[in-house]
Amino acid sequence: MNQRQRFLIWAIAAIAGIWVVAWGAQKYFEHLKMTADKVRAYIESTDFAHLTGSARAKALKELEDKLNALSYEERQRLRAERLIDKWFAEMTEDEKAQFVQATMPTGIKQMLNAFEQLPEDKRHQVVDDTLKQLRESNQRAATNGVARMNTNAPPISPELEAKIRTIGLNSFYSQSSAETKAELAPVLEEMQKTMQSGRMLRRQ
Repeated sequence: MNQRQRFLIWAIAAIAGIWVVAWGAQKYFEHLKMTADKVRAYIESTDFAHLTGSARAKALKELEDKLNALSYEERQRLRAERLIDKWFAEMTEDEKAQFVQATMPTGIKQMLNAFEQLPEDKRHQVVDDTLKQLRESNQRAATNGVARMNTNAPPISPELEAKIRTIGLNSFYSQSSAETKAELAPVLEEMQKTMQSGRMLRRQ
């Protein structure tokens, strides 16, 4: 075997080794990445209703951590299936308040304050854009076979939407129960995304 052949063999082996390492790293990080499927598996494998004491607190904390590790898209996907509803219904009032506070994305309070500083017409526009985006997300989820839901239903109840528009989102949120805050969560997340993107500010 001449020197050129040995070099080619070495180069091929090196490339193959790099590919194997890259493939292994990709699989490793995919394993670490939190997904809606992993949260679903955890929810379905844990009998939260029959847990008590430290075991119950630990299970709730683990669910909170898993939800907080999800990307925005994965959180929306999980919400579309409404898998967390059963756990939430079985929580005490204190647990619900803790859960909502722990899983609300960072920056929501700042977003609410910024929202209240907008002119009235811009506030209405943000609400309209947010609800439109949520409806479209629900439709896409249903098309992809993810959601088991009525896609014609509004993202939030008409009563809740009316209160947001008349009372003011910041004031209404601060006075709301944990159940109402949980219903508002997807709206607030989408609103935060809308405002951060600057879509509504670019419109005249």
